[in-house]
Amino acid sequence: MTPEVLFGQDIAPHYEAWFQAGEGRRADRLERDLLARLLAELGPPSDVLEIGCGTGHFARWMSTLGWRVWGVDLSGPMLAEAQARGAAGELAQGDALRLPFADACCSVAALFTVIEFLPDVTAALQEAWRVARRGLLVGAINHHSLLGYGYRQQAKKAPTVYSQARFFGPGELARLVRHTAGAPVTIQTETTLWPAWLPLERLHLPWGGFIGLVARRVKDKSEERSPR
Repeated sequence: MTPEVLFGQDIAPHYEAWFQAGEGRRADRLERDLLARLLAELGPPSDVLEIGCGTGHFARWMSTLGWRVWGVDLSGPMLAEAQARGAAGELAQGDALRLPFADACCSVAALFTVIEFLPDVTAALQEAWRVARRGLLVGAINHHSLLGYGYRQQAKKAPTVYSQARFFGPGELARLVRHTAGAPVTIQTETTLWPAWLPLERLHLPWGGFIGLVARRVKDKSEERSPR
């Protein structure tokens, strides 16, 4: 099943509704809090390319932090929804495995809950590193969490968008990102989105439902250029 089918015409108009209430609103707040802390590790706001931008939910949020945002996604319906909601920046239709952008075209490449659905994660991360001068910001569902376990069990009972997904743990994700960098990088991971019945929202343990990872090139002397 391709990403175009997973996030196509039927899902796109309703995708944003999940963030508006209940557990979706809580998850959105916790994930953005974590990602904002990690994004700050990549230096002052510049330009960021979100790979798999979907409806532009996170792109619009990053633009409020002062970043110039571009988005690319394989799904036409998701991009149409992003445009209808007021895209934060330029949008392009393209494959994460073959990005339609030049080398070192952006300061940061971001991938949020997209690597789980890609047929070749290594190739996608290599492409992300190819276009990013400073580094990568990655958000992913944690295999080693109750949330990840729940999604896997749901997929066993009936077809869901997670039926074709592959989840990663923090350590495995960090190794993949480091392996694909092709140069020395520093990596930091943190998890969030613990079950709502826990009294704490931030625990420095690797089993939260959502992984945030920031990877930065050890040295970066490239000139600033836009993705176009």
